[in-house]
Amino acid sequence: MKNEAVDALNCTDGKIYVDCTLGGGGHSELILQRVSPNGRLIAFDIDQDAIDASSERLKDYKNLTIIKSSYTNIKQVLKDLGIEKITGGVLFDLGASYHQLTKQERGFSFSKEAPLDMRFDKDNDFTAYDVVNSYSEDDLIRIFSEYGEEHFSKRIAREIVSKRKLKKIETTTELANLIVNCTPHVKSKVHPATRVFQALRIEVNHELQNVKQTLTDIFDILEFGAIISVISFHSLEDRIVKQLFKYYSTRCHCDKTQAVCNCPPPVLELINKKPITATEEEIKQNPPSRSAKLRIARYIKK
Repeated sequence: MKNEAVDALNCTDGKIYVDCTLGGGGHSELILQRVSPNGRLIAFDIDQDAIDASSERLKDYKNLTIIKSSYTNIKQVLKDLGIEKITGGVLFDLGASYHQLTKQERGFSFSKEAPLDMRFDKDNDFTAYDVVNSYSEDDLIRIFSEYGEEHFSKRIAREIVSKRKLKKIETTTELANLIVNCTPHVKSKVHPATRVFQALRIEVNHELQNVKQTLTDIFDILEFGAIISVISFHSLEDRIVKQLFKYYSTRCHCDKTQAVCNCPPPVLELINKKPITATEEEIKQNPPSRSAKLRIARYIKK
């Protein structure tokens, strides 16, 4: 949904935009094409591989600033750049990038032999190996249940703790095979390790906390009329975006028994009440897009 997400921003020459997840640079390039020559784009990423690739792809654009930092630092970074407000809009493309998921040594995929890594930021010391080999059984159950919505969390956590007493679990295929062997064989197109790997990735990179924190933090630096465009790829992220958008676009949060409403006016206006999903044509060309959901809101606080 590259085009739909950027179309939502109503890109205008001369305004300031932010791409919170640079990745391969596809969204950034579309934005730059529409805001040049006088607009400006600030793009964030913590993955140096992504930054290197996108820097080469976008080298001809002089109105681009790439920041190697988490988008959670957006307020401080923009302040350091002398930018008071995002005048145009901000785009979030959440989750792991195609580059990260397909690069074997990054350890995101259970189908390729690799160390248990899963870090977006390779400068970070904390990896999936640390979660799998040091978390208590209760903590493993918690993250598999909450972040993976895994039905066999207890069984998998118990087996991990048992196995690692004899030998540390070091690779993606070791973990995937363990999961396959300790869970019932259910006829499904979804690999048995999918939910656990998702949960580990979210835990390692603090994905859900980062989304929730940043979506509320950016209100302070949005100009009236600026657009927030968010693509999410799993239900946990989408639920956070949906709930935050709904809360901040609702006029009243009072208890029904309260006679007088003292709620502040809403700060968001929903552009689409239901998420935009990928077309059949896009899914054929890009299968991972089948789970993508796009939500859009406009900042309306003056």
